[in-house]
Amino acid sequence: MKAEELIRRRVAVIENGFADIVVWHVHKPVPGSTHNFKYRLAFVVDGQCVLRYDNESGKGDHRHLGGREEPYIFSDPRQLTADFFDEIKRWQHEHSHD
Repeated sequence: MKAEELIRRRVAVIENGFADIVVWHVHKPVPGSTHNFKYRLAFVVDGQCVLRYDNESGKGDHRHLGGREEPYIFSDPRQLTADFFDEIKRWQHEHSHD
């Protein structure tokens, strides 16, 4: 069975940046994950990905913050997107030049 796309959205967040969000429902967990979702959420600024949440095969649920990669505890797609946008707000605060 094919994966069912649940969300595919690109959202302008700041003048020079956007969030790209894709979530699928899969019929069996991606290797490394224990749930039936495959996802990738990226925050791109000036053409460069500065923040990403994903669960690529074999690595499981994790996020990329700057140059670091760390585990992410997935609960459901709604919480995933909330956590992602909270992280974007944190990034914006840390990178504001006021």
